Amino acid sequence: MPTRFRFRLVPFCATLVVAVAGFALGQWQTHRAQAKEALQASMQVRATQAPLESLPADGDVDADEFRHIVLRGEFIAPWTVYLENRPHDGAVGFYVLTLFKPLDSTRAVVVMRGWAPRDAVDRARVPQVPLPAGLTQVEGVLRRDAGHVMQLGQPDAPRPQAILQNLDMTALAQASGWTLSPYVIEQRAGTAGAADGLLRDWPAPALGSERHRGYAVQWYALSAMAILFFIVTGYRRGRNDKI
Repeated sequence: MPTRFRFRLVPFCATLVVAVAGFALGQWQTHRAQAKEALQASMQVRATQAPLESLPADGDVDADEFRHIVLRGEFIAPWTVYLENRPHDGAVGFYVLTLFKPLDSTRAVVVMRGWAPRDAVDRARVPQVPLPAGLTQVEGVLRRDAGHVMQLGQPDAPRPQAILQNLDMTALAQASGWTLSPYVIEQRAGTAGAADGLLRDWPAPALGSERHRGYAVQWYALSAMAILFFIVTGYRRGRNDKI
C-alpha cells in the first residue's frame, strides 16, 4: 500500500511561520540588493556626465549625489574643522573640511579637502594645512554627507579648528553664520591645493549588493528547508503508523 502523509496541525503552523518569514526576509534582502545595484548604475551614469559649474538647488539631495562639480570661489579660511576617527591604511587621522564660497552663490559649501594623520604625541593638535589664497577652483564629487561614525558622548559645537566626530550641517550653519548647501564636496587630487600634503583617495561607497544577494539565498533556503522537512517528516510518521 502507498505510504500515507500524516498531517499535524502544530508542525504545519510552525512550518508556515518559518516559511513565510524566510520568504519575506529573502524578498527584503533582494530589494535591498536591487536598490544598491540601481545606485551603482546611477553612479556610473553620473560619472560620465559633464561636471556641474554651480551648486544644485536645494531639493532631493540624492538627485545629484556623485555628480562631478567644478566651482570657482574662495575658501573661508577661519572655518576649517576636523573629523576624527577616520583611519587610512591603518593609520589614525582626520578628514579636513573647510567652507567654500562660490562666486555665483550666496551659499557656502563644505569641501572635504582630504585626509591628514593625527599627531601621535598631542592628540589635541590639528594639522595646519595651507589654503589656496584668493580666487581658486575646486573640483570634486558631490556627496550627501561626510560619512558617519559612532558618536561617543554629546557632540561638540562646531567652531573654527574644532575636532568633531561627525558633521552636523545645521549646527555648522548656525555657528558660522553662513547658509550652507546640503551637499559636501569630496575634493579630487590634481586640483587647487593638491600640493598641501592631504591624501584624497576617498573610499568608494560600500554598496555590498552581493552580500544582500547572499543573505537572500540563505533566507529562501531556510524557507524551502522548512517546507521540505515538514513533508518528509509527515511521510515518515505516516509510514510508522502502518507498522
